[in-house]
This record gives sequence, C-alpha cells and structure tokens, in this order.
Amino acid sequence: MRITLLFILVLSASSCQYFDTEKISAETFYEEEIKTINLHEVDAYPAFQECESAIEKEEKRLCFENELTARIAQSLSRESLKAIHTLKDTIWVNFSISETAKIEVIDVKVDSLVHLEFPKLHATVAQKIDSIVLKAPAYKRGIPVRTNFSLPIVIKTE
Repeated sequence: MRITLLFILVLSASSCQYFDTEKISAETFYEEEIKTINLHEVDAYPAFQECESAIEKEEKRLCFENELTARIAQSLSRESLKAIHTLKDTIWVNFSISETAKIEVIDVKVDSLVHLEFPKLHATVAQKIDSIVLKAPAYKRGIPVRTNFSLPIVIKTE
C-alpha cells in the first residue's frame, strides 16, 4: 500500500509540467503574425459610392475596377483630342490611393509617338485621375492602407 501511495505521489508531482502554459513573448507573437499576413493583398478594395451594394471581396474588386475604368474613359472622352496620324498604343498610369481615399498619379508612361501626337496627354490623364473621388480607401485587417495600381489606357485613333 505504501508503494502504491508513493508511486501516486511521485506521479502527481511530476505531472505538473503538463499543466504549465507556454508563454510567448510579444516579439515572437509579432514575428509569427507577420508571417501570416499577405502584404500584397488587401481585405477590402477602395470603394466608390456605387459599389456599396457589393458584398463579396471579388465582387467589390470588380466593381471598383469597372467604375474606375468607366470614370476615366468618360472624362477622357470629353476632351477634344485630335490626332494627325492613326495610332493604336497603350499608355500606363501608375497611381496610388492613400489611407484617406485620395488618388495621386505617380507616373504616366507614354510612348514617344503618342507624346508627339498628344503633348499634353500626360497632364490631362493625371488631372482626370486625380479628380476622381472615392468613398473609402483599401483596408487590411480593418486599418486603412495605401495601395498602388497600374492602369493601362488604350489610345486608338483613326
């Protein structure tokens, strides 16, 4: 009986380590959390007023892209740009959307032939894009974040 009691006492004293919880430092937790975050993707895309009804992330992204493209096309179609030569080229507009939902054009890459036909195209495109008003910026984990985009614009004249 004493041996059984002694065995139970030793067993219970040595099993306390199974009840200890492992403490994780804040740095370790931060490093592990950073590994799980995909910094190349946002949780919610920037939004226009017209995209409020979209529920799914992919639906919101498509709405944002379509609305942005439509607004740029509409504002550029109002310009009276006339070319002497027939052109079919693509210009690339790099822009960012700030945490406060302000659009800022970073760069407009225009081919030299397009630049010869439309010398003020760079400034016109930048002005039109900068004037677009968004309702909300992009969000990552509930925090507004800056996002960068590249947008191709096809220039076609006849």
